[in-house]
Amino acid sequence: MLKAITRIIASAFLAPMLIATQSFALEQEDLRGLASEEIMDRSRAIEKITEVGDAESVRILKGLQNGEIYFTEDELIVVEVEDGVADAVTLELLDPEPDFYDTVVINNVLRSQLETAIGSLSLFSDDRDTRLTSALALEASPTAAMRPAIERALAKEGDEKIKNSLELSIALIDLESNETDKQLAAVAHLGDSNERRVRELLSAKYEAIKKADVATNVELLQVLKASVASIDQRLTLIDYFGRLFSGLSLGSVLLLVALGLAITYGLLGVINLAHGEMLMIGAYATYMTQTLFTRFFPQWFDLYVLAAIPIAFLCAALVGMFLERTVIRWLYGRPLETLLATWGISLFLIQLVRQVFGAQNVEVSNPTWLSGGVDVMSVVLPYNRIAIIVFALLVLVSMWLVLSKTRLGLFIRAVTQNRGMASCVGVPTGRIDLLAFGLGSGIAGLAGVALSQIGNVGPDLGQSYIIDSFMVVVLGGVGQLAGSVYAALGLGVFSKIIEPHIGAVLTKIIILVFIIAVIQKRPQGLFALKGRSVES
Repeated sequence: MLKAITRIIASAFLAPMLIATQSFALEQEDLRGLASEEIMDRSRAIEKITEVGDAESVRILKGLQNGEIYFTEDELIVVEVEDGVADAVTLELLDPEPDFYDTVVINNVLRSQLETAIGSLSLFSDDRDTRLTSALALEASPTAAMRPAIERALAKEGDEKIKNSLELSIALIDLESNETDKQLAAVAHLGDSNERRVRELLSAKYEAIKKADVATNVELLQVLKASVASIDQRLTLIDYFGRLFSGLSLGSVLLLVALGLAITYGLLGVINLAHGEMLMIGAYATYMTQTLFTRFFPQWFDLYVLAAIPIAFLCAALVGMFLERTVIRWLYGRPLETLLATWGISLFLIQLVRQVFGAQNVEVSNPTWLSGGVDVMSVVLPYNRIAIIVFALLVLVSMWLVLSKTRLGLFIRAVTQNRGMASCVGVPTGRIDLLAFGLGSGIAGLAGVALSQIGNVGPDLGQSYIIDSFMVVVLGGVGQLAGSVYAALGLGVFSKIIEPHIGAVLTKIIILVFIIAVIQKRPQGLFALKGRSVES
């Protein structure tokens, strides 16, 4: 009697669990639709397999995808195994073995459904990256048939990023529901999204409901309209954040190129059209350093950029000092001749590089730690661009320390402000000219290192930046580091903000007109040096 009562109580507790288990257990009857000639029957069978979502389901779906699932004349779904033919669900050998069985045909529509279904079932993988990849792929085309599997995955998921992705998929499914409450909840959730795709879906839903003109959908229309407006505000903010970062990145590049020019032009008054080629030399020095590390130190390849920094600086500085001693020193005070001479030097260096390295661009690969990016406010910020901004800041600080805290910097500032007086008090102006020209050329070489990480390196690399760098120096004030910083970052951010609206060509024209207007009012630039000068 006691045993009978115990069995009854156990049955009462276990029955719901057994029913739940059986409701998700795959059976041969669920697969019979695969033997049908109708595509819809096969599609519904795939949906049922996806709803079950166990290990057997994944195995059968992958078998369908690979053409390894068959059906018999009795519409039994089978697979080939080593010892014969087996039931596709239980993998039990069939005895007797069927005389005839044929492959379940999968067309492109069903193949797409299978890919999505397999992706959804990967949500139960033990590997976090696999689940994340599956969840993100599922967002593209979630269907109502996948909702049970997504809900089960969401209940088990502990990773916040994957949970957010699954919740988004459920909301996208509920958006197409016939139940108003589900639609309202889905729209409220989707309204917090930062994706343009979601915004377009909500907008399309709004237009469809508005066109249907159903009085009962007034509340849903209001929620949809508010959600679209909310997403638009965030997308505008994200867009301007992306432009701001692009502007800072461009401004950092311009600053690196212009810093050396600010010294040579401010100190010597030389319009050095070969300054861009110092940048090119730094970029090719980086390429050669990469080649050496690839051949002799492959295990240290990720450090080649750090080794290229001093090498590029020295190469560009030595070339600059050689040019100053052999050509430029004889042309001080003769700006037209200097301009023509440096232009000729520029052409000579470009042709020399073409002869040595070839006319084609060479590729400089990013090290591992500069590859990829970080997602901030739905904007991917590349690591190499972030590194350039930080590098420009470090170079700027180093320049400031050299000019304000060292004896060389004191002499450079003295010669810049009043060459004659500096010479009278014993400053070796000739040697200072040489060192300053080398310093400015070396900084251009550092700019070449930075530019090599965001694009290919070619003989004409420096030509793309020389005009912009002169504009930065003239606008900021000759010989002024602070002015160069403000001008470079200002021009970079301003151009990136207005460029999407009016185009690159008009942006260049507007910037040039602005600079001409500034020079008309302040020929000395926005941040001119103060002090007694020879020219005053």
